[in-house]
Amino acid sequence: MRVRMRTVAALAGALALSLVSGCAKGGAGASSDTVTYWLWDSNQLPAYQACAKGFEKQNPGLQVKITQLGWDDYWTKLTAGFIAGTEPDVFTDHIQKFGQFADLKVLEPLDDLGIDPAAYQKGLADNWIGQDGHRYGAPKDWDTVALFYNEKAAKAAGLTAGQLNNLSWNSKDGGTFEKAVAHLTVDKNGKRGDEPGFDKNNVKVYGLASNGAGDGDGQTQWSNFAASAGWTYTDKKRWGTKYGYGSKAFQSVVKWYFGLAKKGYMAPFTAYNSQSSPGNAQVAAGKAAATFDGAWMISTYAGFKGMKIATALTPEGPTGKRATMMNGLADSITKNAAGKAGAKKWVRYLASDECQKTVGSYGIVFPATPDGTKAAVAAYKKKGIDVTAFTGPVADKKDFTTFSYPITNYAADVFALMHPAMQDIYGNGKSVSSLDKTNSQINLILDQ
Repeated sequence: MRVRMRTVAALAGALALSLVSGCAKGGAGASSDTVTYWLWDSNQLPAYQACAKGFEKQNPGLQVKITQLGWDDYWTKLTAGFIAGTEPDVFTDHIQKFGQFADLKVLEPLDDLGIDPAAYQKGLADNWIGQDGHRYGAPKDWDTVALFYNEKAAKAAGLTAGQLNNLSWNSKDGGTFEKAVAHLTVDKNGKRGDEPGFDKNNVKVYGLASNGAGDGDGQTQWSNFAASAGWTYTDKKRWGTKYGYGSKAFQSVVKWYFGLAKKGYMAPFTAYNSQSSPGNAQVAAGKAAATFDGAWMISTYAGFKGMKIATALTPEGPTGKRATMMNGLADSITKNAAGKAGAKKWVRYLASDECQKTVGSYGIVFPATPDGTKAAVAAYKKKGIDVTAFTGPVADKKDFTTFSYPITNYAADVFALMHPAMQDIYGNGKSVSSLDKTNSQINLILDQ
């Protein structure tokens, strides 16, 4: 779930121009009896087509037209749609985009939908309240991050599921997590990463795949380590005004994490390509034994032919707790929706237990309501997939810390600065202290 978006200033200017020239006159479809709905995940399409049938049965005269686009095309066309007036009535929204869209006033307030935060997994509904106090998203689903690993590789290394589920780490010596990753690493001569004679420049199988530099959120890279060390992205849980990338605590985490690649235990920056060689592809090809990834990828790993993939909890950090980002998507209505009454009925239905249990029954994602989540867990179990590494952190608040994406203004600008900064550290060996300057630039923008 990566962010690829132009800066606020550029989009704001384009939107202003389109409004002046009269281009933005209604969303795609432009019909009050047809609700246009966009989503990006092809795996979820059948589930939402089923919800659409249920909705249309309850609302005679209203139809739902669903469009599914790939991740990159989705945000490019949505952004272009806001400019040209061809946006959908309703779309799947991502928390990283929310601050920008809310600031540009292209979203319709949803206060009248009667969303009860208590009806959803804790924190999901609250994330979609703007700085103006209005709601702009109805909770849709959620995900957490865990360690996916090749069972055969783990067995060959003598590592059990119990051991992998009880790893800990620290930034000084890496703890048992680094020891496990080192032992899972094998060079071209058959030497493991923790054995004498290991050749870090000629590795056959890396203990940990490369998931890229992580930009400013590090969702499936360094975020769980930073959070379990007690670090937070910003000075406030939501709508923070200062980022903490200049923190020495954060920089020590990043230095250690990318240092795994220098030691030869984690695949180098060049191994990663978001399209052709993400972490899951490296594991599938046998080039890496394990990788951190999100719950939205469960079915992908389960589908690897000739390979049994298991999952383990994120490692315990210096705070004595484990941590994982808990991201939650939402459904939002566009300001220029042709038929807002129908759009609101559709979003209300999407957020209902009825639709969420339907989605859960497909075993693709964890819906936002507890009953929807239960349906998903049951569906995964029926497929023979254990998902406790993802659901456990949500249920156990004693030993786990869950946290959200940073929710701030100017998210696209933060990405534009952190993307190259983190790539320079991982790929070019630049000092982590360079983040001091980047952090100052980011906070200067937020201070506008």
